[in-house]
Amino acid sequence: MKQIIILAGTAALLSTTPAIAKPGKGNPHAGHANHQAMGHAGYGTGGCPPGLAKKNNGCLPPGQAKKLYNVGQRLPGSYGQMWSYNQVPYDLRSRYGFDPGDRYYYGDGYVYRVDPKTMLIRQVVSALLR
Repeated sequence: MKQIIILAGTAALLSTTPAIAKPGKGNPHAGHANHQAMGHAGYGTGGCPPGLAKKNNGCLPPGQAKKLYNVGQRLPGSYGQMWSYNQVPYDLRSRYGFDPGDRYYYGDGYVYRVDPKTMLIRQVVSALLR
């Protein structure tokens, strides 16, 4: 009985063929040069998917963009949409004590209160607006 199991196991191992992966599997950057060499620049603006291109955040998915910009970090001027103090909804201004002297940016469902001189983020408020 032992010999049958050993023979069956050996036969199973010998009958399998190694899997051949396509280039780039497991490494998202492998093969990228090939696409550019063939003239494929991707789709949307600068190879960015249309939904991310609209966000104006450097083609970052919303979860990654939120992780990048926190209190004390410098907010790039190209990120989000700049709002004046009066464009920020009244309930947010009053609830969070926003100052008319600061700058405000809206991006990916968050309002960023930014120091106008240093462009450092002072406050991040979740504000999913329709």
